[in-house]
Amino acid sequence: MTTQTLSRPLRLNAVSFPAAIPGVALPAYDRDKVTVGVVHFGPGAFHRAHQAFYFDQLLAKDPRWGISAVSLKSPGVRDALRPQDGLYTLAQLDAETTFRVVGSILEVLVAPEDPPAVFARLAAPHTRMVTLTVTEKGYCLTGDGKLDTAHPDIVHDLASPREPVSAIGYIVEGLRRRHQAGLAPYAVVACDNLADNGWRLKAATVAFAQAVDPVLAAWIETEARFPRTMVDSITPATDDALRARVEAATGLTDAWPIQREAFTQWVVEDVLGDASAKGGAPDLASVGVTLTDDVRGFERAKLRLLNGVHSTIAYVGLLKGFETVFEAISDPDLARIAEDLMVQDIIPTLTAPRGLDLAAYAQAILGRFRNPEIRHLLAQIAWDGSQKLPFRILGTVADALAAGRPVDRLALPLAAWMHFVRRRAAEGVAIVDPLAGRLVETAAACTGDAHADVGQFLKLEPVFSRALAGNPVFVAALETAYAELG
Repeated sequence: MTTQTLSRPLRLNAVSFPAAIPGVALPAYDRDKVTVGVVHFGPGAFHRAHQAFYFDQLLAKDPRWGISAVSLKSPGVRDALRPQDGLYTLAQLDAETTFRVVGSILEVLVAPEDPPAVFARLAAPHTRMVTLTVTEKGYCLTGDGKLDTAHPDIVHDLASPREPVSAIGYIVEGLRRRHQAGLAPYAVVACDNLADNGWRLKAATVAFAQAVDPVLAAWIETEARFPRTMVDSITPATDDALRARVEAATGLTDAWPIQREAFTQWVVEDVLGDASAKGGAPDLASVGVTLTDDVRGFERAKLRLLNGVHSTIAYVGLLKGFETVFEAISDPDLARIAEDLMVQDIIPTLTAPRGLDLAAYAQAILGRFRNPEIRHLLAQIAWDGSQKLPFRILGTVADALAAGRPVDRLALPLAAWMHFVRRRAAEGVAIVDPLAGRLVETAAACTGDAHADVGQFLKLEPVFSRALAGNPVFVAALETAYAELG
């Protein structure tokens, strides 16, 4: 009798990827001929599902736009992708799921382990763009969008600008080295859900540079490009179920595959064309990126209609005991709340940019939420609420109040967030939020009385402006929603 040993599938890497099961899309270019043109801070799931995907397509036409990905803290992505030569699988989840091996990330650097390697990439003549997905908190901004000079990372970096730990610190040091070498500045492209992200990042970068070197600050102010952007694609976290699915579909083992819905959108302010005289800009339009002079219109529609409703579904859905967006939106009451919020409360605060039908866009978003292939955890969306809600919900609240419209429904996600924080703290579950310490203190002071509890949360000035906290219409709506949810 013979014993047959089943061999484990090959690990995905530069040698094995051509052996993927037919039907898997593979890099349509010779990676050996690709050079680094982009340095990216924050190589998490969204970057690998989004910007890296666009550059992967672009490399088939122009090999100058390979990515050097930089993690500012954790070595996890580096440790997973180094044995795979930077390759990973992207699963695009739709009625028919497709799989693609992405090859645009040429290396992953861990900044605390090797700062000189990061500086070398930033100062290299062929580096023409720096992109970021560091989440809202990674920009180290105050509630009004300015550089937070009291943030521990910024305090450190201003004291030791040659040894930065923040994204802004690295950007400024990289620009200083380019300026010193007589090189053109790289374009800095923020890709996080932050209103006017490019403008805010430029102002913070110039403010930081001003404190270090006024001449450098003036050069950045006049020469560097910081386009505003809007990004969109629902990207659930990677889990073992995805790893098993990718292995079965590709025939290769991938330590950290990525999944997202088939829909993806990247809108970029059309200012990069001017960079052609300074070394060339990527032809992003050729791979489906929308170049426009009205990013704010797209951005505001997305932040309010998609992200705002996403947060609403997350906090209310968690209170109802749901685990995923699909489960929550399948609840008739929550689905009705989401649609009414879009149509009656959010769309009236928006002006549609050319080419965007807001009513159709809202219905398309609801359809995306109902995609059964997307297992997007509500708990993941609920992270960092103190940073997200001012941009996703509170701007809509302020506009509605100014127009004399009711804010009762808009108060619902905010009240649900307060209950979410209070319950997590009471259960001793860690709250993933930059203000976690203050949130736990606030929750500890809550008694269950709507007036008292809401008053405690409204003291959080990084979240609620004084104008909103002192608005009797808003406070009354919050207290009513809080009492109803309790």
